[in-house]
Amino acid sequence: MDSCFAVEKEVDRVLTKYLAFNEQSKTTLADLVGFVQTLQIELNQAPYDQEVTPSQALLLTQCAERVKDVITAITTEHRDLHGSVSKVGKAIDKNFVPDFGSTSSEKVFGEEESQQSLNRVVIEHFLRHGMLDIAEELIREAQLHIEENKKEPFSELNQIIEALKDRNLKPSLEWACRNRDRLQAQGSFLEFKLHRLRFIELLQQGIEKQHDTVQYAREYFQHLATSHEKEIQVLMGSLLYLPQGVQNSPYSYILDPVHWSEICEVFTKDACNMLGLSMESPLTVCINAGCVALPALLNIRQVMQQRQVADVWNSRDELPIEIDLGQSGRFHSIFACPILRQQSSENNPPMRLVCGHVISRDALHKLANGNKLKCPYCPVEQSPSDAKMIHF
Repeated sequence: MDSCFAVEKEVDRVLTKYLAFNEQSKTTLADLVGFVQTLQIELNQAPYDQEVTPSQALLLTQCAERVKDVITAITTEHRDLHGSVSKVGKAIDKNFVPDFGSTSSEKVFGEEESQQSLNRVVIEHFLRHGMLDIAEELIREAQLHIEENKKEPFSELNQIIEALKDRNLKPSLEWACRNRDRLQAQGSFLEFKLHRLRFIELLQQGIEKQHDTVQYAREYFQHLATSHEKEIQVLMGSLLYLPQGVQNSPYSYILDPVHWSEICEVFTKDACNMLGLSMESPLTVCINAGCVALPALLNIRQVMQQRQVADVWNSRDELPIEIDLGQSGRFHSIFACPILRQQSSENNPPMRLVCGHVISRDALHKLANGNKLKCPYCPVEQSPSDAKMIHF
């Protein structure tokens, strides 16, 4: 973050200079144009066949010198401004390390299977965002085969989201009605929220649409009344204020445009949940996690190189420090051994002892004395072979 502030400071300095240069140039050029126009008017008033008088010649000389001085001053200021712009690039080079290769492992995507997995993640990202042409081109160049039934959901969801952004509820309502049973099974309120928005649309059209609004409520709220009784009562109560306008009533809050911005997020979350997909693109999650972790990794890498222990990082398939990605970056439970204070891994999984306490496999081996093991938390003695690996 400090690096961003340092670069931002240089950019602000350039913008300040540019604005000052712009205003000064406009004023100087306006004065110069006015002076030249005054001189031109004076020369035009003289007879055509009259020779230039000494005073007019002096004015022309002064005008030429003034133009030359202005051009020189503007050129100097422009050169100084260009120098300030170049400092922004130097600040970026100074505060941001362009070589991130030291923080990555070349073996991660060395195998063809890993490369194909990466290509599939990128393709899914393009499909999620409706960039179908780019996704198809990558599929062709990567020589991958993606079934059509895996492409169609992304295309349909993207079209529905784009329609919702344009406040077109028809595609989303058709989709919600078609998948009603599956949405209800996962406890989704998406269908009701879509119908509520449609009801509010009719409500905003005034007393002329009162009959249509009531008919819509009778047709579509009946099967939703059990789980949304209070919300429907509020919507029906707002009909009493149609003559004076709902926006002037205690129910004006239901017209808040925020409901339209929220519906896109609700639809994306429920649709992805129904289809077994994450709400965010895995590629986006990885890039965001990398942006958080990269500064810390670069710092620890520099320290390890200075202390000549860089091989410690490369010799183990784990990060040398713990990276906290925040609550949004946690997707599964994490077990840390209470004895060795190390996070469990595939090579060092958590082990459940007979007494019920859990430690890591490395701690189990260190505490074992032949065929005997005493639990570090209770006096129960047991055999190390009785411990069982557990999964979170």
